[in-house]
Amino acid sequence: MPGVGPHSTIAADEGRPRRNHDYKRNGTIDLFAAMNIATGEVLTDLRKGHTGADVLRLFKQIDANVPRGLGVHVVLDNLSAHSTPDIAKWLAHKDRRRWHLHYTPTSSSWLNLIERWFKELTDKRLRRGAFTSVADLTAAITTWAEHWNNNPKPFIWKATAEDIIAKVQRGRTTLHQIKTQTDH
Repeated sequence: MPGVGPHSTIAADEGRPRRNHDYKRNGTIDLFAAMNIATGEVLTDLRKGHTGADVLRLFKQIDANVPRGLGVHVVLDNLSAHSTPDIAKWLAHKDRRRWHLHYTPTSSSWLNLIERWFKELTDKRLRRGAFTSVADLTAAITTWAEHWNNNPKPFIWKATAEDIIAKVQRGRTTLHQIKTQTDH
């Protein structure tokens, strides 16, 4: 898997809509996922938390699934769980020279294609679902991921680097104008 994503915390809810007076949260599960950006295939790991040990577990799962001759490029946000001493020690081993970590800037998770997969999961399976337990939620995610991997589809960037940079510059200009107007 030449790409990896962060985790997403997902709640098991009883009923819809969420803002109802009788809304009840029945627990949460953290979904860690890694995507082979060439094929679209996804590895998932569902955990009760998001510690460095959980991240390391996913890294080991990725390492076991990527053929030895290939590099592993991991795209991560700056969550502290992604840079624990145990992870640094594991990555320092000579067998991990193929690993390359790339950290996204703050508020730039959209750069990570696994976020697009999280959106697919949310839109096509989770948004309208009612999960009365973490076990139900876990089963739904696992089944959907298995279904996805039966016919995986890679996500292809349609915008050019120039288009993205221009959009970011327009956003910065607008933000600067707003800030200038509101400074007193």
